[in-house]
Amino acid sequence: MTTLKAKLKDDLTAAIKARDELRSATLRLTLTALQKEEVAGTEARELSDGEVEKIVAREAKKRREAAEAFDKGGRAEQAERERAEGEVLAEYLPKPLTDDELESLVAAAVAEATGAGAEGPKAMGAVMKIVNPKVAGRADGGRVAAMVKKLLAG
Repeated sequence: MTTLKAKLKDDLTAAIKARDELRSATLRLTLTALQKEEVAGTEARELSDGEVEKIVAREAKKRREAAEAFDKGGRAEQAERERAEGEVLAEYLPKPLTDDELESLVAAAVAEATGAGAEGPKAMGAVMKIVNPKVAGRADGGRVAAMVKKLLAG
């Protein structure tokens, strides 16, 4: 089984050979972020696929935010580039949850938390604790929190 990091490296090599500038630049930056993470702390270590995925997700989020900032600044060309880089990174992330999938996961977590006696404002934290590991990397935190609020209020 190849690791996610190995796949990123192989795809970078393929992108360079294919002279795919966008893909190779994006993967190069992402691999640099991974290396930085590996040597951070007291000793160098190998990252797990889960950790690699988190970093890829963080890089993709940076691209989304940059694209929005460029849009607001009237720089459509740069915004388009950031979006394209984000799409390259999205290929390495788990498929995002649909609203229906997210709602059913949150509903189950709400039932579990209220069954355990959580109510009122405390319930929000309890539900988030239950649901976050289940949606990790597949739904934006703000989207999850909004769904939890909606179902707790309902």
